[in-house]
Amino acid sequence: MKTRKSAARARLVLSTASATALALLFGTAAADPKGSITLKGSDTMVILGQRWAETYMHHNAGISVQVTGGGSGTGIAALINGGTDVCQASRPMTNKEKEQAKTKRGGEVREIPVALDGLAVFLNEENTVAELSLAQLSSIYRGELTDWKDVGGTPGKIVCYSRENNSGTYAYFKEHVLQKKDFAAEVQSLPGTGAIINAVSKDTASIGYGGIGYAKGVKAIKVRAKDGDPGIEPSMEMVVNGTYPISRKLFFYVTGEPRPEVKAFIDWVLTEEGQKVCEQVGYYPLRKS
Repeated sequence: MKTRKSAARARLVLSTASATALALLFGTAAADPKGSITLKGSDTMVILGQRWAETYMHHNAGISVQVTGGGSGTGIAALINGGTDVCQASRPMTNKEKEQAKTKRGGEVREIPVALDGLAVFLNEENTVAELSLAQLSSIYRGELTDWKDVGGTPGKIVCYSRENNSGTYAYFKEHVLQKKDFAAEVQSLPGTGAIINAVSKDTASIGYGGIGYAKGVKAIKVRAKDGDPGIEPSMEMVVNGTYPISRKLFFYVTGEPRPEVKAFIDWVLTEEGQKVCEQVGYYPLRKS
């Protein structure tokens, strides 16, 4: 008899413990319904995405926003394969990429401009050159101009740094500066704008390019749309009004209808508060119009 009572008590304790565990499990899930959001892609946009994430999480307990880089191409591939909620891209997705995403994910791709960027040209702070034209930049990166004296600088070989070819910044520079022509074989590719900044800051003979938000310890020179035109600096005013000749939009991409928490985050990025974050890290808000 004692054995049966002991067994009954044991079953009661087990049932109570199981019920408590289930209650805790479902209680935790109910208390934290918001979950996590992932952003992946453009290295240009990493610092911007991270600041958006930090600011948003500060005001929204229970939300986790994870941001990783790798390049626009990497982010687009992740979006196609379901590896990220949001792709950050510094170039537009191609029609082929959009069709691939639609086929694999079963939803239309949505392109959402979220910020503006002046694609800056970086020189070492000791370089005396103050501005270059798009034609000069093209000739430098195609290997036709190889000495700084050819563009009004101190004589010496020009050392060119570029982004890797899976980068949206690389694609934009090739299309809008090189007019889709090939880079010279001597151009050195580096994995990220931060690496370019580091290289240019240490090499007085060097030149590089990247998002204006990274311009620390180097100088971002003026750019002329045509030879003979005045040089335009990549300031917020010149980028926002479209005067700076290599201005561009930065994008979020999603497929189908995003989860409520993802939509809420994107909507916030487009608010006045979210757009102010752009200026905090050196990028520029969308035109208010």
